[in-house]
Amino acid sequence: MAKNNVSHDPMVIANATAATTAVMYVVCATSIALFPKSAMTIARSWFHGIRLEEIAGWNVSIDSVILGFVSATIGGWLVGLLFAKFQNYFAK
Repeated sequence: MAKNNVSHDPMVIANATAATTAVMYVVCATSIALFPKSAMTIARSWFHGIRLEEIAGWNVSIDSVILGFVSATIGGWLVGLLFAKFQNYFAK
């Protein structure tokens, strides 16, 4: 199979991943605020049925939402940057 040497601009991928993460964070935070029982049901399904209700409490403050948004967006940016750099490295 021939190699397809597609190169990704790491900054473009990092920015796109950060923006996607930011949107998903807002959707998640909004879902938790509006539909807490449904959000917990979905979260439980992602963690293979662990009873999250026993360890989780919905004590959401604006400070925690902002910190989560900023840290998730930065984390998404770093994941995108690393992805593009690794993809470019392995495509050679």
